[in-house]
Amino acid sequence: MVPTSPPSPSTAVLEQALADVPAQGAPSGSDAEVAARLRLVVTRLARKLRQQVVGPLTPSQMAALAAVERLGKPTLGELAASEQVQPPSMTKMVVGLEAAGLVTRREDDADRRVVRVALTSEGRRTVQRSRSLRTAYLVRQLRRLSDDERASLHRVVALLERLVEEP
Repeated sequence: MVPTSPPSPSTAVLEQALADVPAQGAPSGSDAEVAARLRLVVTRLARKLRQQVVGPLTPSQMAALAAVERLGKPTLGELAASEQVQPPSMTKMVVGLEAAGLVTRREDDADRRVVRVALTSEGRRTVQRSRSLRTAYLVRQLRRLSDDERASLHRVVALLERLVEEP
């Protein structure tokens, strides 16, 4: 028999939360069920938004451009960490973005061994077009809702904003 270790505290919490989720067809409303549904719908919405891309760029390339904008002038390592990819993968992606004229790579002024990535003017315009495209997608989806549903969604968005605030 293979010895097993006791579940970690986070595993125990997850197991308890899953135990609280009612079976299919059961009345909804437990915190665990709402959390599971929220996770699913947020994931699906994020996927739909990632699919709204500008030109030939992949969702990963768009995410990298947005990360460069958010981080300022990150090093390749900072950018790779931010996007949770290995540095060689990020280097390859940045080379492609540089070839497309969307980013530049420059030596750090303080440490010439460090390479920093910055958006070009075209890169900034691409990020802005991407955001506009994604916002337009959401506006089209919102217009499918009734006035009452949109008003409810305004309240839900405020609640979601509270959920993601740092404690």
